[in-house]
Amino acid sequence: MSKELIRLRDICMAFDDEQVLDHLNLYINDKEFLTLLGPSGCGKTTTLRIIGGFTTPTSGDVLFDGVRINDVPPYQRQINTVFQKYALFPHLNVFENVAFGLRMQKRPDPNNPKKTIKIPEEEIRERVLEMLETVSLKGFEHRRPDQLSGGQQQRVAIARALVNRPKVLLLDEPLGALDLKLRKDMQIELKRIQQQVGITFIYVTHDQEEALTMSDTIVVMDKGSIQQIGTPEDIYNEPKNAFVADFIGESNIIDGTMPEDNVVQVYGKRFPCLDGGFALNEPVDVVIRPEDIDIVPVEQGQLTGTVTSVTFKGMQYDIIVDFKGFKWLIQTTDHCPEGSHIGIKIDPDGIHVMKKSSYSGMFGDYSSFSEEYDELDDASLGLDEEESGDED
Repeated sequence: MSKELIRLRDICMAFDDEQVLDHLNLYINDKEFLTLLGPSGCGKTTTLRIIGGFTTPTSGDVLFDGVRINDVPPYQRQINTVFQKYALFPHLNVFENVAFGLRMQKRPDPNNPKKTIKIPEEEIRERVLEMLETVSLKGFEHRRPDQLSGGQQQRVAIARALVNRPKVLLLDEPLGALDLKLRKDMQIELKRIQQQVGITFIYVTHDQEEALTMSDTIVVMDKGSIQQIGTPEDIYNEPKNAFVADFIGESNIIDGTMPEDNVVQVYGKRFPCLDGGFALNEPVDVVIRPEDIDIVPVEQGQLTGTVTSVTFKGMQYDIIVDFKGFKWLIQTTDHCPEGSHIGIKIDPDGIHVMKKSSYSGMFGDYSSFSEEYDELDDASLGLDEEESGDED
């Protein structure tokens, strides 16, 4: 059984009259990779800063190994932080950047407990080289930061944070400045490093793919509150409300009712599902992921609709289909021309039923999806015309 390392108990945080965190409760286990995920302004970075000691909560307790640490300054906590801006010293090489924190440290003198001594140079060298090997930068000791790629600079920052052997590493959107391919590579690398060093990583991001790829546990936040906590699989397959369903991946979210267990009614038609425990004819939100919808001939369809937009995305087509005025997104390898009439089929395990919430009705209709593409096309056309005019 995992050991609890950090607990946030009834944390509130307000800046002026704005409530940023609203009675937040969360525990984090030892050696866990936990991600705080949510849109800008949801409170995730404030939560990270409270854990690190950079911000003091308005009320509530921060416990570390069962001890309240609200008043413990950041440098006395067994926690280090990696920010999006790596803050490497440009005049120091890789070795000296990583060694900097160790050179600043002092420890009790074993021969005289009243005195402190610096860490021996031999130990510093051993620990720095060990950490550079951990982050796959062996042989880079003498390079300066401006001779490194963005991903290599980030790994230097991680090595510098880990060489002090903290129990927890905080990472505040550290991949945000990297290009897409490097970002994907670093997601795998970060998970490998976390497993190798065997400590707790607390990661902040608004990128759902990062969260799903790296995390043991995802905490989805919005408006200063936790919406759902779970494994990546739980969060994706069993969202608790329309906000989580919409924020994690693409979702068609439709109004329905539950006439009986394992049956949901949508558009007046009954669909078998795997959900139960609702009141008779209780109004519900029905989540259907775009990849769980099969296109079939009209006569075989559980529902039929008209294709209003088709976008080629490489591995699949994103198709917008109008079902009685509500537009669904379908992701398929089958090409369906715009204007064609199609049928769809949904297996029971492709339907997820949720209770109504304050987010109901706010998400899940793709009416504006094709319009967004049209706006992008119009913008591109406008730029092309401007460039043509400049050339003339």
